[in-house]
Amino acid sequence: MSLINTEVKPFKATAYHNGKFVPVSNENLLGKWSVFVFYPADFTFVCPTELGDLADHYAEFKKLGVEIYGISTDTHFAHKAWHDTSDTISKVQYPLVGDPTAALARNFEVLIEEEGLAYRGTFVINPEGKIKIIEVHDNGIGRDATELLRKVKAAQYVAAHPGEVCPAKWTEGAETLKPSLDLVGKI
Repeated sequence: MSLINTEVKPFKATAYHNGKFVPVSNENLLGKWSVFVFYPADFTFVCPTELGDLADHYAEFKKLGVEIYGISTDTHFAHKAWHDTSDTISKVQYPLVGDPTAALARNFEVLIEEEGLAYRGTFVINPEGKIKIIEVHDNGIGRDATELLRKVKAAQYVAAHPGEVCPAKWTEGAETLKPSLDLVGKI
């Protein structure tokens, strides 16, 4: 069964955010768009390139009313140490959530049980707390913040314009489609 359109299960965790340890729960997601970005572990190789790319685009996500949450099975203490020692991770201004019990990774079905690490899972969550986009990569394949931005804009557009859908490679301002019998076989 897919997690698409399911509500995020209740959770409580601790994040490192803006120099502090802060509580994070499913309640934080309500009323705004959120992106969960699971990654395998702090102090690794592909992970800082992804989190740094998201940091470089964070202001664009914020303009869309989107909060990003970076999540690994490390503790919030490890997140702080990584933030304090890595030039790339020091740019991160969004919460880095600790998931040492792997409860979140299990809930989002990205846990690699035998390793205690998460796959590279990306989840876009609407203001009602429902998962609208899922993308999961093998851990050797990094993600692109620009493509994620495009997908978030598409999800927001579809939510704001019932009856319209965004075709492949849709970008903000481009034409959308209104599914109807008249379009069948004509695209």
